[in-house]
Amino acid sequence: MTGDLAWLGTALLMGLLGSTHCVGMCGGLGSAFTYALPEASRQGLRLLGWQLLYNGGRLLTYLLLGLLAGLVLGGLQDADGAQQVIRLVAGLFMILLGAYLAGWLQALAVLERIGGPLWRALAPLRQRLLPVRRPWQALAAGMVWGFLPCGLVYSAMALAVTRAAPAESALVMLAFGLGTMPALLVTGAAAGQFRHLLQRPGTRQTAGVLVILFGLWTMLGTQMHAGHGHGAAADQHASGHHAPAHAHA
Repeated sequence: MTGDLAWLGTALLMGLLGSTHCVGMCGGLGSAFTYALPEASRQGLRLLGWQLLYNGGRLLTYLLLGLLAGLVLGGLQDADGAQQVIRLVAGLFMILLGAYLAGWLQALAVLERIGGPLWRALAPLRQRLLPVRRPWQALAAGMVWGFLPCGLVYSAMALAVTRAAPAESALVMLAFGLGTMPALLVTGAAAGQFRHLLQRPGTRQTAGVLVILFGLWTMLGTQMHAGHGHGAAADQHASGHHAPAHAHA
């Protein structure tokens, strides 16, 4: 149980720390959704309610993507050594994400460009949902928002696949999405000063270093898991070796 909570905590913190990227990548879209509302709905608790609907739709997409990834790739966990490889890949993604957040390496930008055609294909659907007048429109627009090409989301997906069951993969993506919520709720309300703070080089670099440490922790956990597996195998071998002698005696 503790291990499961640790992975959910990692996903949550990944979303929180990745907010430095979210406000640049999604902040403009969140603000556009704000201005897609009637003028009377762009203030106070009304605006908060609409932003919760937008972000709720985004989180629903993340949850469904995690569930799909778990269903399609979760079976790989049963192959010999596959679990260790998957966790190493997830750790590598997190390290690349940290370097991306800090502005040191743009490797994940390549993946974002690969996802561009799908995002462009969804443009007509986005346009049909605007302007937003009803709650279902906001929820649907948020679900489309969840398909925005984002290296942060791809890294979270890599982490989600490390879980052994589709439901756990979905929960990892949900935890990640909840971590991104605070910053996007605030920037969606056009809080320019907060957005500027998160975009400062020092803030981004600090977040990047912390995500890199999470990536290293993920890789270290892989090695510890492998060592534990070897130890268990050795114990089983030793037990099997002595059993016949005892029976013979």
